[in-house]
Parts: sequence; structure tokens; C-alpha cells
Amino acid sequence: MTGPLGWLFDATVTVAGHDILWREVVGNLFGLASAVGGLRRRVWAWPVGIVGNVLLFTVFLGAVFGTPQDRDLYGQAGRQVFFVVVSVYGWVRWSRTRRDARASGVPDAPAVEPRWAGLRGWAVLGPAAVVGTVGFAWVFRELGSWGPWADAWIFTGSLLATYGMARGYIEFWLIWIAVDIVGVPLLLSAGYYPSAVLYLVYGGVVTYGFVVWWRARRVGPALQVRADAVTGPVTDAATVPAAEPATSALGATSTLGRREDV
Repeated sequence: MTGPLGWLFDATVTVAGHDILWREVVGNLFGLASAVGGLRRRVWAWPVGIVGNVLLFTVFLGAVFGTPQDRDLYGQAGRQVFFVVVSVYGWVRWSRTRRDARASGVPDAPAVEPRWAGLRGWAVLGPAAVVGTVGFAWVFRELGSWGPWADAWIFTGSLLATYGMARGYIEFWLIWIAVDIVGVPLLLSAGYYPSAVLYLVYGGVVTYGFVVWWRARRVGPALQVRADAVTGPVTDAATVPAAEPATSALGATSTLGRREDV
């Protein structure tokens, strides 16, 4: 790539003797902003994350795009593609819930109401984690990826975490923590230092995000019980948060509003 766009695409900064692509830094910052948006349960988290995914896709195919690391992490690159697909799903799902909230007279309600995955959710997440990691480890090893087993778990865990975020599962934060624990050593060994540092930052953000979503889940039912004690049990379906946030209509008595946002 030549011209000004080529310069922007290939621009680097030297840190401790290592050349680092600016687009790796910028892509990870978009990812961090997306995580913060997810913590706040904002719809804009999804499109912001997609921008970061596109940038990082070009970063992790190091040998293809001629990055300073010159190493291909197929799992890291491939997950950016799937991130875009799952993010579109999450974007549509949260946007629909947001429209339902506004139509019900709660314009400042968050785009999703946190809930535990439960046995049904883990019946999907658990086997998918095992099968996905084993299957992709074989694929990435055959492709010659750097650290195929670690790369396979990062790939699989990231997809499951993104899917869990779209569904409103509180546990998606815990899956991200498990991804970060494996991701930091892999990225350091492969020379992707900005991504490794950002993974450490993500670790703090996702831990805090888990606490925020967990508290939001605890506060909601408690307030509803107190409201029932005063006014009687609520039987109107429009005022009871449904288990599926994408299809529920949030009523005026929704207990998850601006208070839980950070």
C-alpha cells in the first residue's frame, strides 16, 4: 500500500527496541472501548468493537501483511472475523431491546438485563468450549499457527464470551478472564506487546464488569420484591423483565436503569 493511507497502515512506534504498529495499538483501544461499553450495557459497544476487529485482523496475520512480528496467529486473526459476525448479532439483539424499552416509556433503560446462564446456557457453553478448543487446536497446528492450543482456547473462549454478552449472561465476563490468562503469555511470546498489555488492562475491566453486572442482577429482584409488598404482585407481562432480553418489553417499573451504569 502506498501514499498517505499506506503510511497510516504501516506506521510504527519503537518501544524498548521493538517496532510496534500503530494500528495494533488503535485496534486494541477500540476493543477496550467496546468492553467499557459492554460494562455500561450500551448498544454502541458493538460497532466500536467491530472497528477494532477489522484493524486487528490485519495485525495478527503478520507474515501476510508484513508486520514487524512477521508471525501468523491464525486463531487471533480468525476470531476477528467471527467477532464481526457475532457482534452484528449482539448489535441487532441489544438494539431491539433498546427500542422496546423506549416504546414502553423507559428511554434511559440499558440495552440488556443481566442474567445467569443457568443449566441450559452452560449446556451450550461447556461442550462448545471443549469441542471448539480441541478442534481448532488441530486446525491451527496444521496451519502452522504460533502456539496452537493457546490460540485455539483464545479463539473459542472469545467467541463464547461475545455470544454470552449478546445473550446477557453474567458469566461472559468470567470467560473473558480465562481468555486473558492464556492470552497474555501467548502474545508476549509472539512479540505482540501492545496486545499483551491491553489484555492485562482487559483483565481489570472485565473483573469490574462482572461485579457491576452481578450487582445489577442482585439489585433488580430485591427491588421488585419490595414493590410487590407495597402494591401487590405484578402480573402485567409488560412490567416483568423477560428471560430473553431481545424479545422482552421493558415496562416502566424496570429495576435496571441508569443507577447501575458506571
